[in-house]
Amino acid sequence: MGGPALPLGDAGPYVAAAYLVFLALVLIYVAIMASKLARLQREIGELAELAERRDGADSPPDAADSPPEREKVSP
Repeated sequence: MGGPALPLGDAGPYVAAAYLVFLALVLIYVAIMASKLARLQREIGELAELAERRDGADSPPDAADSPPEREKVSP
């Protein structure tokens, strides 16, 4: 029951092809993950910008933006 199913001389191209297919699958996976990460970062940036705008609209005006208060003069 001895030897490999294919002689070693004939198996080389199949092993190389298997490694190339595996490498291609890994590269495709990494590309998909990179595109998803970029999309998520873009969406997080948009959400942060919307939150800043909403917080700016809800908060009272800053002291620099409001008119100066008048001093009370006691008679």
